[in-house]
Amino acid sequence: MIQKGDAGLEIDKERYKRNILLPEVGEEGQKKLAESRVLVVGAGGLGSPVSLYLAAAGVGTIGIADFDRVDVSNLQRQILYREQDIGKAKAELAAEQLQSRNHSVQVEVYPEGITAENAEEILAKFDVIVDASDNFPTRYLLSDTCMKLGKPDVYGAICEFAGQVTVFASDGPCLRCLCPEAEDPSGNPNSAAYGVLGVIPGMIGCMQAAEVLKLLLGKGEALIGKMLFIDVKTWSTDLIEIPVHPQCSCHAHTKVHRM
Repeated sequence: MIQKGDAGLEIDKERYKRNILLPEVGEEGQKKLAESRVLVVGAGGLGSPVSLYLAAAGVGTIGIADFDRVDVSNLQRQILYREQDIGKAKAELAAEQLQSRNHSVQVEVYPEGITAENAEEILAKFDVIVDASDNFPTRYLLSDTCMKLGKPDVYGAICEFAGQVTVFASDGPCLRCLCPEAEDPSGNPNSAAYGVLGVIPGMIGCMQAAEVLKLLLGKGEALIGKMLFIDVKTWSTDLIEIPVHPQCSCHAHTKVHRM
């Protein structure tokens, strides 16, 4: 883990004036954000807008976990990066970009990404986990670990012209309730297997950021036990309920499934 910046709890009232004007936030809410710690797993299409908006909102500490490097094909949707960043480590670049926008935010970089070996140790340090990853093995690992630790897991996924958002939490279902693991997790597709309209991760990432801020502030109704779908081809939206699967052990996890 590499630490960058220094999260200060002195609130810049002018900078965050539009937040503070909200009755649901105010100065006390802004202080809550400054004291909060959020881990973003994946610094790609979803992780870019999530981390940018959390930093702009004044979240005190943001963790960035990603082992990947910038590829030219990322530039169509991963708004943290520029042409001159091709070939460089995403996590380090993301930290630089966040701090260039808000110097008071502390960024913790995990360039090794999240693995079965380090997941519990890293996730335990944060208040909220954002699943901005692009493959099912990582998604299952995050969901399992969050359930074990009692941490909310703000999940987002994208495909073609559509996306979805939910929050997996200890008082609701987990990812395995929604999508039981295939016998061979390596056979599950990742985002490289299909196309996506470049604006979709921006939209879904912003929704994830909104859910994170609601959770940190303790305001509004989080998408726990519900999943929001949106398809921009038709502008159709659906909000479905996700029941706890009767055969899922998500409320009695004693171990993290190894991928």
